[in-house]
Amino acid sequence: MKVLIVSDTHGKDENLERAVYQEVPFDYLIHCGDVEGREIFIEALAECPCCIVAGNNDFFSDLPREDVVEIEGHRIFVTHGHLYGVSMTTEGVADAAAARDCEAVFFGHTHCPEEEVVKGILTVNPGSLTFPRQRGRRPSYAVMEAEAGKDLQVELKYL
Repeated sequence: MKVLIVSDTHGKDENLERAVYQEVPFDYLIHCGDVEGREIFIEALAECPCCIVAGNNDFFSDLPREDVVEIEGHRIFVTHGHLYGVSMTTEGVADAAAARDCEAVFFGHTHCPEEEVVKGILTVNPGSLTFPRQRGRRPSYAVMEAEAGKDLQVELKYL
């Protein structure tokens, strides 16, 4: 199963559309927050099941703050990350994933793409498609391949 992972689009859709068109077909979309009222558009654009959580800029949103999704037998914790101090360290969000019996956590907030294993938990931040902050400031997202009984495969990608 192919999963598109994005975050921090902040109500601007141009690069999200580019990423979607670049990666179709995919089976599932995960947005790690800061959609700023664009969740209905994102779901329509993806044309597949979606998990969208609220970020620190999703004021007055009915989106959940976090979620646990199961994809091909893999449990994944999805959060924006700001409540777990991801700007300083990813240990807190890894602990939160482990407490929920998840093998991976997808989060955003920092606008910097990263993928690493922390305390045995796969931690993935797809970065930001709108306001990237890493060196070079290229809009980024991630693509995951999930297959039952096999390790999750994640690739960070750039526009």
